[in-house]
Amino acid sequence: MRSTRIAISAAMLGVIALPMLSTTTASAAPTAAAPTATSITPCPDLPPLPYKVHASAVTIRSKATTKSTAVGVLYKSHKFTVHKKSGNWLYITDKSTGVKGWVSGTYVYRDTRMCLD
Repeated sequence: MRSTRIAISAAMLGVIALPMLSTTTASAAPTAAAPTATSITPCPDLPPLPYKVHASAVTIRSKATTKSTAVGVLYKSHKFTVHKKSGNWLYITDKSTGVKGWVSGTYVYRDTRMCLD
């Protein structure tokens, strides 16, 4: 019974795939190339978008490492300023609480806008 189902499935697949295999590439109409990452660029005439917290809360740390002491919590609703970057870490000031420290760029990052040429 199982081998019959496999044979029928293989036959159906052959019926579906045969028309696709029989077409030649020379007779196919040329297709437009999909846009690549190099053809999409950031908009130079627009200011960069602000940083946002993309988690409900992020720990603010004393150093740019997960093993360092937690000095505060940056919530999604808080406004903050980014002063510098070090690898995937951002040194920020939470405007709501005044706490300064490092947060992971995994959870806090700048949205980007892209312009098409």
